[in-house]
Amino acid sequence: MTPTYRELTAADADALLLLHMAYKAEIGEEAPTAAELNRLREAISRGDITFYGCETEGSLAGLCSVTRGFSTFNYQPSGVLEDFYILPAYRHRGLARGLVRFAREQSGVGSLTVGCADCDRAMYAAIGFSLPLGNLLAWEDDPC
Repeated sequence: MTPTYRELTAADADALLLLHMAYKAEIGEEAPTAAELNRLREAISRGDITFYGCETEGSLAGLCSVTRGFSTFNYQPSGVLEDFYILPAYRHRGLARGLVRFAREQSGVGSLTVGCADCDRAMYAAIGFSLPLGNLLAWEDDPC
């Protein structure tokens, strides 16, 4: 069956959250609390984050999100890819590359970046993330 890629909406919330929870479990992160899920719903409603999905065989088989910003790397809108997940039964079918390409095109960003673990670098390179931009670091409120 040919996959269908589309922006996910409020009507997709239940399926989106199921895949989001599966993603968190697979990468070893705790499930979000009710308060965190509420903040996620609010961020989606405000347009701070947009989720894109891949449907195949009548159900949601994968998702990713893009958070928009602006980059002086190329002086255009930029995006950060997160929440990238394809159900194990649907991997190695080209869905990942198609989903990320669709998300980049539909989000309208000029550049799309992803922060990833070293073990995921080859996978992200295979779907199009091949330009290294140094190292990604996250702020920690109290590093001492």
